[in-house]
Amino acid sequence: MTAPARQIRPAFRAAARAFAALAVLACAPAYAQAPPAPEAPATQAQDPAAKHRPDTKPHPGAKPQPDAKGTSFVENFDRLDRSFWFVSNGWNNGAHQNCTWSQRQVTTDGGNLKLTFEERQNKDRKNVCGEIQTRARFGYGTYEARYKSATGPGLNSAFFTYIGPTDKKPWDEIDFEVLGKNVDQVQLNQYINGKGKNEKIVPVAGGADKGFNDYAFIWEPERLRYFLNGKLVQEVTDPSKIPQNAQKIFLSLWGSDTLKSWMGPFAYSGPTTMEVDRIAYTALGEDCAFPQSVLCTLD
Repeated sequence: MTAPARQIRPAFRAAARAFAALAVLACAPAYAQAPPAPEAPATQAQDPAAKHRPDTKPHPGAKPQPDAKGTSFVENFDRLDRSFWFVSNGWNNGAHQNCTWSQRQVTTDGGNLKLTFEERQNKDRKNVCGEIQTRARFGYGTYEARYKSATGPGLNSAFFTYIGPTDKKPWDEIDFEVLGKNVDQVQLNQYINGKGKNEKIVPVAGGADKGFNDYAFIWEPERLRYFLNGKLVQEVTDPSKIPQNAQKIFLSLWGSDTLKSWMGPFAYSGPTTMEVDRIAYTALGEDCAFPQSVLCTLD
């Protein structure tokens, strides 16, 4: 089906994305043209794990984020709650993407979310891929995902947050991206009002596609910390490099024929899947909500 009008991104976003890819391939964002999912407040009924929510403790340094309607949750993907998650379906994000988002590529099995990339004609693309995003926007707090990446050059297995002009907000983004050209590492990055160039490459022991790894970031008004398997791997304290706008949470697997320097030369070798065991958000000031949370290890 044709993407609804509210899902179609302005043409200038695609043009800007292509220009940026040519200019600085290594700085390409996870989602330069995120479609605006229908807004829906994350109510108690929508929260996949409301019973795990501790009492809120207001953080004295937090700046107002009026669009942050999302509340703390722990999602174990026993099923996919479509009142909470929006599934991308029937479009792509521009010429750089060699696959069409398809809801058929988004499944749950054995408590895992599975996003699968495979060769199958869909609209003007010969491949299909999968993505989900929250309907609500989330603010300062701890974001955590435990996942195993897909395998193959030219692919991007991503866990990130994003908001942008299609939501009538500046382009802010915080990224974990496993690029198929080298699955022994993960790229961290953040965008503030469309400005990136904050990349850091972090080794993933044993390979991101060989087993599940825990990726987390703690986003505060004056600090942004990235963690890999419970270890602090990056700390940002420059205010100009810390996003301020509430964002939606994304999990996605997609490919590219053109972003070779950044993602590697695409070479299809069969279906491949990004598997997500768990994703969670804990609002700033709340205690850790599950034993494996990075918050449980901090003083």
